[in-house]
This record gives sequence, structure tokens and C-alpha cells, in this order.
Amino acid sequence: MLMVAPVIATVSPDETAACGEGASSACLFVYRRTHNDVLARASDWLIARPLKILLIIVLATIASWLLRRVISRFISGVERAAVHPGLGRPGDSSASLMVTSPLGDRAKLRAETLGAVLQSLGRAVIVVIAGLTILSEFDINLGPLLAGAGIVGVAVGFGSQTLVRDFLSGVFMLLEDQFGVGDQIDAGEASGIVEGVSLRTTRLRDVHGTVWHIPNGEIKRIGNKSQEWSRAVLDVMVVHGTDVARAQDVIKAVADAMQEDDEWKGGILDDPEIMGVESIGTTGITLRLSVRTRPGIQIPLQRALRAGITAAFQQEGIQVPSVHPTAPDESAPGVPGVP
Repeated sequence: MLMVAPVIATVSPDETAACGEGASSACLFVYRRTHNDVLARASDWLIARPLKILLIIVLATIASWLLRRVISRFISGVERAAVHPGLGRPGDSSASLMVTSPLGDRAKLRAETLGAVLQSLGRAVIVVIAGLTILSEFDINLGPLLAGAGIVGVAVGFGSQTLVRDFLSGVFMLLEDQFGVGDQIDAGEASGIVEGVSLRTTRLRDVHGTVWHIPNGEIKRIGNKSQEWSRAVLDVMVVHGTDVARAQDVIKAVADAMQEDDEWKGGILDDPEIMGVESIGTTGITLRLSVRTRPGIQIPLQRALRAGITAAFQQEGIQVPSVHPTAPDESAPGVPGVP
């Protein structure tokens, strides 16, 4: 059998002197035909290196496009999981709430924000890598540059630990949909309506109109009063000696009538439920009413129920205590007869 030995192209010392170590094919091609050092080096700068830089840019563009596709698929999955989390059984009112509520728009906005952040970070990484690769094509020593950047990065990292913590907390808040603009939340030291959410801070406005700017890393727990569904809980106090069954029937009748009212029909999700006697105190007997509602209407519904129950009690001759040990709270269940 005839064996053919491979032909290995060798670079002569003259060619190495003209084109340098790791000479490009363009430089060798021109030198071997012209034996002119200047033309060979010029061809390397005018043909080989621009082609390499163009190839790097093309690869970076493809990588950016692939990253955008991957992030888009990931964000679409997050959005679908937020809109269809599988609450309840088929036919349960919680499932219908998910379909009819603006959760889809909310999830879309959250996904778009998170996607924009991830794409910006991904593009920044790709641009930095491509830029360093292009600089290396100009025979620039990247060692000192990378060492200096590392030192600066360590210094900045030590000085911006809080900023990084806030940033990561903001990313997870968006990813987990803990709250959004328009939600009423309890963030610990501050409570109110969310007016703005960024990757670093959350802006709240409380009931007194004060605007609170809270770093996301400082938020240890969140109580969201506006997500998916809410509950209007009303504690109604009557004097001792009241017929409890009759008082409960009156409260239930008022709540049922409220459910059929056009103003509240779309906001009340389930039949109102009398929970029974909540407590017995020195001033009277406390009965509890519970109504499951759409987010955000529980407090106005509580006010309307107080007014309706107060009028019904007066008509039925059911008395309520004239003095209460605690002041009413607009954000907590109240008592009819108290302004």
C-alpha cells in the first residue's frame, strides 16, 4: 500500500522575521510572492486582522441573539407560571379570579422588566469579552489591564456590598412577584401603596401621604394585601344579653344583600360567612363576619358593611356598646356604630 506523508507547511526564518511569531496566512501569502516586509505587514493589518475583528463581532452578535432567545423563553415560562399557578380545584372561585383579574398584565410587566435587566447584563458581558478579544488582536498586553481591573473590582465590591445586596433582592422580588405597583403592602417599618419598584429601592406611600423609599436589601418580610384575593373581616360587638342567633341572622342578611348589590356584586367572590362568637369581654360579645373579596376593595366594603349593619341593628332594636376600649383602625376590622 502506498503511504502518503502529510505535507507540513513550514515557516522560514525570513518569513518569521517579516510576519512575526504566529504569522497570519495573509502576511505569509504576500511575503512569499513579493518578499517585501512592508507589504506583508500591511496585508496583515489591512486584511487578516479586520477579518478576525469582523468574525469576533459576528460571533458576539450571534451570542447576543441566542442569549435574547434563551431569556425570552425563560421569561415566557415565568409569565405562564405566574398567570396559571394552579390555585384551587377546577371550578373553584380562586381559579376564576386568576382568569378575570389583571394578573396577566401584571405578570407581563414584571416579566418584561426582569427580561430587560437580564438582557442588559448579558449584553454587557458579551461586549466586554468581545472588546478584550479585539484588543488582543492589536497586540495589546491584557495582563496589566486585567490585573488593574481586578483590583478596582475588589475595591468596588467591598464598597458596594449593600448595593449588590439591594440589586439581588430586587431581582428576586421581580422573579417571585412578591409585589407590584399599586399593591398595598406591609414592609415592616413602612406600610402603604407601592408607587414604584426598581432593582435597588421600593417606593411606598402610606395613609398619611408620606413617601417611603426602602432599599430592597432592607426588606426582611412582605405582607401583600392586594395579591390574588383578599378578605374583609368585620368584628361586630353587641351588648350582653343580646340574642346572638338573631344578631347573626341580621348581620348575614345585610352581607347577603350587599353581595347582590350592583356596586359590590363583582367584588365579592364567595357567600359571606358568619364565623360565630369571636370573643366575650366586659363590654359585650364580639361576632365575626368574613367575606372573600377581590384585592383592594376589602376596606371600602368593610365601611359599607358597618353602615348597613348599624342601620339594621337600629331597625331591629339590637344594641351595641356605647364605649369601646380601643380606637377603630381603618386597616383592621371595625365595629358598627363607631365613626
